[in-house]
Amino acid sequence: MTRIPSRRLLALALTAAIAAPAWAQTAPAVPAAQPAASTFAVSDIRVDGLQRIGAGTVFTYLPIERGDTVDQARIGEAIRALYRTGFFEDVRVGRQGDILVVTVTERPAINRLTLTGNKDIKTEDLQRGLADIGLSEGDTFDRLALDRVTQELTRQYNNRGKYNVSITPTVSQLDRNRVDVTIAIDEGKAAKIRHINLIGNETYDQEEITDSWESGESNWLSWYRRDDQYSREKLSGDLEKLNNFYLDRGYVDFAVDSTQVSISPDKRDMYITAGITEGEIYTVSSVEVSGDTILPKEQIEERLFVREGQTFSRALLELTSDSIVATLSNIGYAFAQVNPIPEVDREKRTVAINLQVVPGPRVNVRRIVFKGNTRTSDEVLRREMRQFEGAWYSQAAIDRSKVRLQRLGFFESGSVNVETQPVPGSQDEVDVVFDVKETTSGSFVFGLGYSQLSGVTTSVQLSQNNFLGSGNRVSIEASRNVYLQRYAFSYLNPYFTDDGVSLGYNLWWREFDNSEFNTAQYSSTSAAGQAFFGVPITENDSISVLFGIDSNEIFTRRDYTPDSIVDYVDAFNTRTFHSWRTEVGWARDTRNDYLQPTRGTYQRVSAEIALPGSTAEFYKINYEFSKYWPISRAFVLNTRAEIGYGDSYGDDVTRNVCFNNPVQVDHDNDPETPPIWVPGADPSDPCDPSSPDYVRTITASGLPFFENFYAGGTRSVRGFRDNTLGPREAAGNSSYLQPLGGALKTVGSLEMYFPTLLDSPAARISAFVDFGNVYSDLDAFEARDLRISAGVALMWRAPVGPISISYAYPIEKQDDVFGGSGDLIRRGDEVERLQFTFGGAF
Repeated sequence: MTRIPSRRLLALALTAAIAAPAWAQTAPAVPAAQPAASTFAVSDIRVDGLQRIGAGTVFTYLPIERGDTVDQARIGEAIRALYRTGFFEDVRVGRQGDILVVTVTERPAINRLTLTGNKDIKTEDLQRGLADIGLSEGDTFDRLALDRVTQELTRQYNNRGKYNVSITPTVSQLDRNRVDVTIAIDEGKAAKIRHINLIGNETYDQEEITDSWESGESNWLSWYRRDDQYSREKLSGDLEKLNNFYLDRGYVDFAVDSTQVSISPDKRDMYITAGITEGEIYTVSSVEVSGDTILPKEQIEERLFVREGQTFSRALLELTSDSIVATLSNIGYAFAQVNPIPEVDREKRTVAINLQVVPGPRVNVRRIVFKGNTRTSDEVLRREMRQFEGAWYSQAAIDRSKVRLQRLGFFESGSVNVETQPVPGSQDEVDVVFDVKETTSGSFVFGLGYSQLSGVTTSVQLSQNNFLGSGNRVSIEASRNVYLQRYAFSYLNPYFTDDGVSLGYNLWWREFDNSEFNTAQYSSTSAAGQAFFGVPITENDSISVLFGIDSNEIFTRRDYTPDSIVDYVDAFNTRTFHSWRTEVGWARDTRNDYLQPTRGTYQRVSAEIALPGSTAEFYKINYEFSKYWPISRAFVLNTRAEIGYGDSYGDDVTRNVCFNNPVQVDHDNDPETPPIWVPGADPSDPCDPSSPDYVRTITASGLPFFENFYAGGTRSVRGFRDNTLGPREAAGNSSYLQPLGGALKTVGSLEMYFPTLLDSPAARISAFVDFGNVYSDLDAFEARDLRISAGVALMWRAPVGPISISYAYPIEKQDDVFGGSGDLIRRGDEVERLQFTFGGAF
């Protein structure tokens, strides 16, 4: 074997190392590419170094084709063009003979992008922003883009007052030219505003000026309002409010001369100073309407809130402009504008206002489109429309349509958005797009539990307010435990006719032992069938009518059930009460939302009567009222009241009951419990009416006990056990007072909602004061007997279903009464401070 000198071996090794990339992509016989330093005609193009990107992509961006004559300038242009694609970290162009060789180094692909530590900005929002600049999973990794992201995130957090934020990106190399990118965020704490100082305010106190600001000095409410957290955007908005404050009061020459924001060395405290010049107060010298008003000028002038001689107010000027625009938009001029042109006379301190009306074209609504309704059919939404296709555009009709959709209860609160889109190529047509976000409109509740009182409990309830997307409501229920069996079905078609007449049915059967339900201890078996319909009479008003028949079989025991109930049943000499009943109601609903209203009123008056021929003839009247007051963005007050009253009509039912020859009855077959004596009559020994010891006259009057109103619990007066308020009565020798309910019910509530306290449209917290009670009749009403409680509540439309939790402290309640010997004389109210309800949903 011939030996090769060591210098030749070294040269061969260097040559192999230099040519290795070319060997990886081409045949071994092809020599390495040389720099393309001279002009030549390209016979072919070869791309080396590609891994994920196809050669066709490179050829698309490469400004050189086969047959072109290239020189150094065109090669430089080709390199720049490939760099601009953002796909490559390195691009080199050389030649092998007449072959143009492009050697590239691809940028790695982002395998995974992870964000940690961010709380103030949602991960979804951050990922959306990163994707906009090309930093998302699957994209080509660009370190410059990562640097820009770090700078932008730092700026975003600084704008939120967090100057201690730390952004730490980490890039981990993986196989196959991939990387994992992790952005660790340490938000730190927001700098707090320690002091705000206005300089130059001579007419108004600083407290009055800054009352509506979002920025404020730290105070005891800052934990909730977060007004002491500095933000550049908030301060900018507050300075605009400062300008509006003075312009609304006639200070036309008002100016903010300087604004200074300083921060403490530890970047935790902020100090804001603003210098202002108030100027003089201006009045309105004249108001003129010009331009094409469409409507008679006198009709437009009726919309003016600005009058000659008034102190100038920009708020009234804007309100005037909006009023004129709304008037024109309601008759089809969707793009109407009003341009206020003020003419300032600084010598006389007056402003002359010219309101120039530009109506624009009158437009038709070509099409109404719905988006986001994956379950609800278009027909259900379209029948709520007050704006119609082919009709003139009306902003009032569109706004009303939006409210009606929100009140269906099928969509998340505040999720109904409306957009008006011009039709391409047409100046007089628009499309109206309603974008909705559906929420759970049905519930499925399955319960399985055990308690000492009720034993094993099973229940299944299925309800759907939007059955199969049709807008119809269907509910099926089956419940069973030791004290209750209930089977029920209900159906409602809210649009039985195209005019909005609704039709529904209720069917139910129930076997009930009230002894376990916080009411008087008796048992009943009842069934009912009902049909009802509703008729809309105005946009907000409707009437309803119900017809039904029911049967109620009552089981009582004199030592077990209060005597007043036993006497009522005995007076009728029957245990089964049949009723033919009808109910007429009127309702007015102006609330802006079904699930979580923030404004509007709900009222309902209903009158129910058991028709002549029923076993017990009675009537019931009920009035409900609820009004929502938007105090501010953070507070909504709800005032709520309900009054119910019932009584019998016609003659009282009277019967003489014999108490001679009492009979022993063993009700429970318990050998340890002795039988009891009940009144009886022996036919061979008839009653002696002249002897009061053997005959007792009992009378049934007033509202039947099984129709009584009840109060107490999560749906009336929180903090008291369900159904336990009002008249109570013991049975036999028992000291336990059983709730009877009453013929008169008065309950109400003041509840303050905090919509912005929880960053979720599905949850809200409230503070409340509840009051109310039930009374045996009108004569028994005493305001001093009202029970009052105060507390806090959480309402949450959780994925598993609606959850309501409240904690209430009774302020006015009846305490236990003890005698001088310490014996209990009268038991007080049953208090239950923590209460909750929940159910499943789908």
